[in-house]
Amino acid sequence: MQLRPVGADALLLEVDHPLDWFAALAAERAAGRLPVTDIVPGARTVLLDGVSDATSLAARLADWSFDPASVPPQPPLTVPVHFDGVDLPFVAELAGVSVDRVVDVLTGTDLQVAFCGFAPGFAYLRGLPWSVPRLDTPRTKVPAGAVALAAEFAGIYPTASPGGWRIVGHSDAKLFDVDRTPPALMTPGRTVRFAKA
Repeated sequence: MQLRPVGADALLLEVDHPLDWFAALAAERAAGRLPVTDIVPGARTVLLDGVSDATSLAARLADWSFDPASVPPQPPLTVPVHFDGVDLPFVAELAGVSVDRVVDVLTGTDLQVAFCGFAPGFAYLRGLPWSVPRLDTPRTKVPAGAVALAAEFAGIYPTASPGGWRIVGHSDAKLFDVDRTPPALMTPGRTVRFAKA
C-alpha cells in the first residue's frame, strides 16, 4: 500500500484490492472508528476525503491490517434488462456465439460494482468474460437506461448522455435518486445480476 496526501484534507491509498479496502474502511467509518466524510474506491485506489488529521491517519493505516472475510457482503441486486440493444449482434459476433448465448452469459454472470463515476449512479460492473471494444466514434446521445459494454466492464446509463459503449439492452431501473439512502442503486463491491425483463 502507498499513501499520498491529496489537498488539505484527503488521503489516496494505492492498494491491490480496492474493493476489500473500501468495504473494511466503510465498516470502520460506520462503527465510528474512522473520522472521514467520504470513501471513494477507484480501479486501483481508495480516496479518503474529509480527513481532519491526515498525518496521524496515514500512520494508523500504514500499520493497519484486516481480514476481508470479516466484512459482511451486501445482498445481490437483480436488475431487469430488455436485451434489445443495437450492438447485441456485434457482441455476439465478437464472442463467436449466438445472440441468445450472449444474453444467457449476461444473465448468468455475477457482476461486481468495481467503482462508480462518469455520472451520478453510473457503476462500472466487472466480471464479463469478454473484452468489448468501444465505438470508434461515440454516439452523441445514449438514452437513459441503456445497458452497455466496453472493455471488461458493463454499465447502465443513468441519464441520457453521449457515450461510446456497445448497447446490448435497456433497463427501467432508477439508478440514482437523491431521496434514497444511498442515492445510487449500485454501490462499490455489490454483486449485480441481470435478469431478462
